[in-house]
Amino acid sequence: MIQIAIAGYGNLAKGVECAVRQNADLELAAVFTRRDPKSLTIRTPGVPVLPLQEAAGWKDKVDVMIICGGSATDLPKLTPALARDFNVIDSFDTHAHIPEHFRAVDEAASATGHIAFISVGWDPGLFSLNRLYASAVLPEGKDYTFWGKGVSQGHSDAVRRIAGVLDARQYTIPVPEALERVRKGENPSLSIREKHTRLCYVVAEDGADRAAIETAIKTMPNYFDEYDTTVVFITMEEMKRDHAGLPHGGSVIRSGVTGWDRTSTQTIEYKLTLDSNPEFTSSVLCACARAAMRMHGRGVTGCHTLFDAAPADLSPLPREELLAHML
Repeated sequence: MIQIAIAGYGNLAKGVECAVRQNADLELAAVFTRRDPKSLTIRTPGVPVLPLQEAAGWKDKVDVMIICGGSATDLPKLTPALARDFNVIDSFDTHAHIPEHFRAVDEAASATGHIAFISVGWDPGLFSLNRLYASAVLPEGKDYTFWGKGVSQGHSDAVRRIAGVLDARQYTIPVPEALERVRKGENPSLSIREKHTRLCYVVAEDGADRAAIETAIKTMPNYFDEYDTTVVFITMEEMKRDHAGLPHGGSVIRSGVTGWDRTSTQTIEYKLTLDSNPEFTSSVLCACARAAMRMHGRGVTGCHTLFDAAPADLSPLPREELLAHML
């Protein structure tokens, strides 16, 4: 049994708890939190909830620590810190900062002989793999990624951290005309702004400067500044009634040509439709926890991504069954 610990207990962590229950080779050992442990009630009977500062004392009892925090401020600090004591998995999703996050985590994990997986989820994650596979198969072509319509957890978290914001949901929405042109094989050149729009529903504190909040959202680097963004202020009651779910999804499409005269058009599309973004992301995190332990057992250390995990390492099935039924 692979002993799993969770750092943090928000939506993503709750999904990890459910995903662990669905995998027969995983077992939840502990949950660590920066909140008062007595304020949390988890679903798994008998599992302790402990202060995050006590995590180091569990380094010999836990195989993998799955870190469930926001990419804006949590993971850049938490993942390198915990990688010194544990094998770790995170879902860091700020694409522009992945290389520097990778370097920081690699240094920490390598120094103590641990293995780390960062940017695990569906994008970055499974979509990243499909971009890699498709570009390898169709070297002459173009990649397109469309997200949504759905709630981005990372972007919503970034908005919630703005002064005066009580709660927020950010929806990413593909531009239908752009998606249709790509599926037709037109291979258009599309700017970031031409592919997606962003829609933010925000609950502001009483007396908060709404104009300042809207400006802070629309000008936020790496999140909103390159998109047409609409900000809608609503009440907490409306948020709970209309935006309680966390759906998402999207498509990775590569359109390319083959043949001596390059006259055959080939299109690869990988699509996800998700009722629950955090629950799906959590399922990918748990599969990577299994892969991390198998790789670590072969002496692999340092930081890695889904690009480095062999597909067979992600699966709980033995090789004979994979060959018989999956291949």
